[in-house]
Amino acid sequence: MDTVREATGQKMVGTRVARREDKRLLLGQGRFLDDLDMSDAYEAAFLRSAHGHARILGIDVTAARRVPGVIGIFTGEDIRPMMKPLPAKVAHPKLQDFPRLPMALDAVHYVGEPVAVVVAENRYIAEDAVELIEVDYEVLPAIASTAAALAPGAPLVHAGARDNIAVHVVQEAGDPATAFAVAPHVLEETYRITRGGGHSMECRAVAARYDTVTRQLVVWDSTQAPHYARNALANLYDMPEDDVRLIAPPDVGGGFGPKAQFYGEEAVVPWVAMQLRVPVKWVEDRRENFVSAMMERTQTHRIRVAFDDDGLLLGLHDVFEHDQGAYVAGLQVPMITLTTVPGQYKIPNIHTELYSCYTNMVPTSSVRGAGRPQAVAAMERMMDRVAERLGLDPAEVRRRNLIQPEEMPYRVGLIFRDGSPLTYDSGDFPRLLAGVRERLGYDDQRARQAEMRAEGRFLGIGIACYVEGCGLGPYEGAKARLTNGGEVLLTLAAAPQGQGYETVYAQIASDAMGLAMPHIRVTTGDTGRIPFGQGTFASRITATAGPAVHQAAEELRDLIFTAATVMLKVPVGTEMAFADDRVGPRDDPSRSVTLREVSQVANVGRHGITMLRGVPAGLETSSYFAPERAAYASGAHGVVLEVDPETGQVSIDKYVIGHDCGTVINPMLVDGQVLGGFAHGIGNAMYEEQFYDEAAQPQTTSYLDFALASALEVPPVELFHIQSPSPLNPLGAKGAGEGGTIPAPAAIANAVEDALRPLGSPRITDMPVTPPKIVAAIRRARTEGH
Repeated sequence: MDTVREATGQKMVGTRVARREDKRLLLGQGRFLDDLDMSDAYEAAFLRSAHGHARILGIDVTAARRVPGVIGIFTGEDIRPMMKPLPAKVAHPKLQDFPRLPMALDAVHYVGEPVAVVVAENRYIAEDAVELIEVDYEVLPAIASTAAALAPGAPLVHAGARDNIAVHVVQEAGDPATAFAVAPHVLEETYRITRGGGHSMECRAVAARYDTVTRQLVVWDSTQAPHYARNALANLYDMPEDDVRLIAPPDVGGGFGPKAQFYGEEAVVPWVAMQLRVPVKWVEDRRENFVSAMMERTQTHRIRVAFDDDGLLLGLHDVFEHDQGAYVAGLQVPMITLTTVPGQYKIPNIHTELYSCYTNMVPTSSVRGAGRPQAVAAMERMMDRVAERLGLDPAEVRRRNLIQPEEMPYRVGLIFRDGSPLTYDSGDFPRLLAGVRERLGYDDQRARQAEMRAEGRFLGIGIACYVEGCGLGPYEGAKARLTNGGEVLLTLAAAPQGQGYETVYAQIASDAMGLAMPHIRVTTGDTGRIPFGQGTFASRITATAGPAVHQAAEELRDLIFTAATVMLKVPVGTEMAFADDRVGPRDDPSRSVTLREVSQVANVGRHGITMLRGVPAGLETSSYFAPERAAYASGAHGVVLEVDPETGQVSIDKYVIGHDCGTVINPMLVDGQVLGGFAHGIGNAMYEEQFYDEAAQPQTTSYLDFALASALEVPPVELFHIQSPSPLNPLGAKGAGEGGTIPAPAAIANAVEDALRPLGSPRITDMPVTPPKIVAAIRRARTEGH
């Protein structure tokens, strides 16, 4: 039993251990930010822009100040001392940048942009006061799409800009121009993927308290990146970083990327707490989340592929527009897309080109998948088109083009977003595809498809493959300490959002030390406990924090063994081992000391008395692991579905996922990560779509308008893993959090198009694939005679 292994200290990596976190969550004892015991805190509410683009001519807060219970109102002008631009996570030398400020000063550039904040005795009073603030706006023309942004003579999103292009980037490998000129076949298509959000159960939240005695600011933030947020606050406030302690609560109701960014509200709430000398809390409500939390996905790809008579790819040419929103919070999403398009295939000649465009909509940044679903959708849709053109099977066309295991490490010829050459470290792409085909019953499903077509029913089969850059640097850290109570305490800089850090990193440390898991505790996300860190995003933590934990735990084990050797007066070099909470010679279990006894000698000591010679003082270690470059996880999805051409309704019959994240630390939790990601992917593929009108006014601001997939819509999945350990870290680990999401839209769209092929080959080029779009595609095909 796994629980026996956990208790006895046997090897834990690779074991299905139940999450330690589950008990408190299932009993309603989770500790979320809004659960903090801050009964003395005042609450904040933000006034937000009602316009996509407007000048602020004046703000009148007179009536709002008179509301009983209001203790402070701040506009952008009132917080000018800390009105520095908020940091962009990933920039570019060619970036045409415009400052993203904590609150608007002279103009607003999207609906939902913070304009003023009210602090009051409770949220109800604060919201009432917000309603009384009068803002005099001069409404300006707004841009609500990348097409509008790039149109000749388009209004400018930012005054003084040369155009609406934030950055234009081109990468090439080989000689794509020649490849396309001589290729026997060339296909091209345009694909559009729309906006969507993270939609975590718990929205964004910040609370802050300033201690006038210690002059320390303590901030609680439901963030994915506590050290990043701490550094941003210290910079904005001109404070030493040690005077800002930022804590991510142990439980966060989902992150999914939007919480990895730093927002104006995170800067404003602690600032007003310091100015008013009272604790202040703000919890985003759901409508605010719809209009002000960062989103992702909107891209338009104009893609061409060149290939020979056997379906072998000769060239790829992809030019895409990326909706950056009103500001550049980071370029990581389009830069990832730029290099993800080639996927698992050997393509000797590549041209990828990005136009990242400003629009008057909420800024975009990472959402689970982070630029990869769009790239995979473009490439995988074209693989089906190649098969259709040549009369070949889509799975066979993929098989012919796959990079082989013996070709690893494989250099694609592009530069990844981490600045290193795009080099796949390991993987077995043919095995993934074969596994999906086998479990899907691919050949039998093709025979079934033919039978159903004869009956007038429309069955479709779709496959999509992907590669995911993960395990990104620059580094991640961990500390290990033997507490005075005889417990090993692991401290991680990274903050979890449900991944099971308290379990997984105890497993890693257990193996590194040879110590049973019950004697190991994990704490996370507190800049007061560990000075440096990056954060939880981009499927990077197991491949970065995991090795740091392993090394710190090994070093702590050695210190404990050294202290125990001296205390037991056994010869130096004696092989030591743990047995439950005791440590002693491996071959003589009768001679041992408890971990508590070791800590009392090495950590506590006897006041004023010389320590035993040879006992290390202070049993604590720290380790920071910096990967050489990104690792690359991979996978393949296969789906069988049926389409009703009259209604456009899609019924999923079978879904298979093949997944390779290198060494699997805890199969149970990895399964959960992949299947959770798949639920997100199904939403992206079939339901979730954010609408704005031509004035950049959001039309989907509640779940009455926005279709979020529920348990009823997510079908059963057959999931299998292969393990291609990464050579880039000691654990061989890669990322696992996004593989369920990335190829789902492509697989679904491929299957729908495959199902409808007898109806004149309707083209599905706009995702998500919703019933109205399916019906419209069928009508177009009939009208145009495809």
